[in-house]
Amino acid sequence: MPTFPSLRAAATALLTCALLAGVAGCGGDGGEAGGPRNAGEVLSRTDSAGHHYRRIPTEGAPGIGLIVKPQTGPAGGWEVRIWVRRFRLSPHGTPARAVEGRGYARLYLDGRRLARLRAVDYRLPGTRLHRGTHRLTARLYADDHTVWAVADKPVEATADVTASP
Repeated sequence: MPTFPSLRAAATALLTCALLAGVAGCGGDGGEAGGPRNAGEVLSRTDSAGHHYRRIPTEGAPGIGLIVKPQTGPAGGWEVRIWVRRFRLSPHGTPARAVEGRGYARLYLDGRRLARLRAVDYRLPGTRLHRGTHRLTARLYADDHTVWAVADKPVEATADVTASP
């Protein structure tokens, strides 16, 4: 059975740890105990759907890339995969607030919204494209639907997709 002084020492250590975590803002994703670390500045500029840009510093900013591969077989279509850097895709049902390095991606096809991504893979059916070259864009958004932006430009990646008959 522990003695009273050892219980006091354990309680003191636990309290000290809790206080230090609160002061350091140690929330796992930046959105818990310490709140958002750097949610940037909301600008008056908006995207085509009316979502405001959220300017963040270049240093430590998230990035996104886009890979598109044709699928073989009778169904056709394209396998779309995004990769993100310094960014985590939030699960469905995440509260609508901006947290540094978190959110979702939107896919646009020729400037029109195609899908909201909370995972890195998407299948673009062949029936969605008519013959010709099309522009596919993946853009990062905060969970409050603001557009992550660096130097007043959205954090996005584009790829051309060519459909033949």
